[in-house]
Amino acid sequence: MRFTAVDLGASSGRVMRAEISGGRVDLVEAHRFPNRPVSVAGTLHWDVLGLYSQMLDGLRQAGPVESIGIDSWAVDYGLLDGDGRLIGNPVHYRDARTSGYTERLDADRYEVNGLQFLPFNTLYQLLEERLDRAETLLMIPDLFAYWLTGVRGAELTNASTTGLFDVARRDWARPLIDRLGLPARIFPEISEPGSVVGPVTAELGFDTVVTRVASHDTASAVAAVPARTPDFAYISCGTWSLVGVELDSPVLSEESRAANFTNEAGIDGTIRYLRNVMGLWILQECLRAWGESDLEGLLQAAAHAKPGQMTIDPDDPAFLPPGDMPSRIAAYCERTGQPAPADRPQAVRCILESLALAYQRAISDAARLSGREIDVVHLVGGGARNALLCQLTADATGLPVVAGPVEAAALGNVLVQARARGLAGDLREFVRRSQPLRTYHPGGGLV
Repeated sequence: MRFTAVDLGASSGRVMRAEISGGRVDLVEAHRFPNRPVSVAGTLHWDVLGLYSQMLDGLRQAGPVESIGIDSWAVDYGLLDGDGRLIGNPVHYRDARTSGYTERLDADRYEVNGLQFLPFNTLYQLLEERLDRAETLLMIPDLFAYWLTGVRGAELTNASTTGLFDVARRDWARPLIDRLGLPARIFPEISEPGSVVGPVTAELGFDTVVTRVASHDTASAVAAVPARTPDFAYISCGTWSLVGVELDSPVLSEESRAANFTNEAGIDGTIRYLRNVMGLWILQECLRAWGESDLEGLLQAAAHAKPGQMTIDPDDPAFLPPGDMPSRIAAYCERTGQPAPADRPQAVRCILESLALAYQRAISDAARLSGREIDVVHLVGGGARNALLCQLTADATGLPVVAGPVEAAALGNVLVQARARGLAGDLREFVRRSQPLRTYHPGGGLV
């Protein structure tokens, strides 16, 4: 069986062609492209038309397949008018328009939406919109699915990131939507991963359908975690790091809200109980500021830099917007009575040690609040290539860290499509058979 996964991250997108045969799934990258936001008149936007054009190029290069699935980052959306036309370019979640919202606004909603407070949640973005012309809200993967098929709808896992979703009922939180004064008409019917959207009407040169996958990329990545037992924590590590456990039901206690944990829907009725941690974004912005392209050389030098010299809080608001990240790290260190990094390798070491400590805190809190025993950490996504980060995480958590797969979101995307077309068996077993994995043990030494 052949499928195509469109996997859109916050800094790049890729179109992956997959073949499933003999109990294995093999991925080949058909097309990769940058995802560059655009600032217009002081507002930061996604270039969705550029992304759609690149996606079409990739789908044509991938060739005939049985189905296409699309996943992306969460919270952002497009608004359609009554004729189905896009009302303006979607605004980027790093735009400053929601920076004034505070956690107090979220306190009485947690028992419904179960979401960690983040100022850019869809809920807050919508409160900044003029919605009089809007007829339909489509999350980013649903917008691209609509352009491919002409069918409007919402997918469960991405809808659950909006703050307007009832996590216990697994549907739109209509009373909350009404209380906030948002128009109920804009929220389309929610479908489960594995449902068919419709046949592709865009010109690709072959006939196929779009299948709704776990369209939040983290939900697809968690579906591809190669765990053998339920007693695992996961870190989906890319521009963001999503750190948590997989549960059967949400944790909506006041203690959970105070700890800033989120409950998002996963496949097969599961809950992704997690905390968002600022991920490799900080390192990516440093590389951009330095004009540095030799990441591997920097990581090798950082592995030999003196440990424990300074740490930052990756979730400090200073590190959220784009900009001169090295200067912000130095300013944070000065503000907290620490020496600033003396050179680039020490700055990289600082970032990765700080991320590992943030992961340790999140995993410890997730275990305590959920009652789940953790015996292994699975680190998936682009961060699985970073041996230093994986070893530092094993050292910080005191647990073995299994690194891989790197393309976890694309794998989860493809496997949900394949199951919808009759694939039988444990999805995670397909990943274990197909993907190279590496285990890092606490105290195992830096690579």
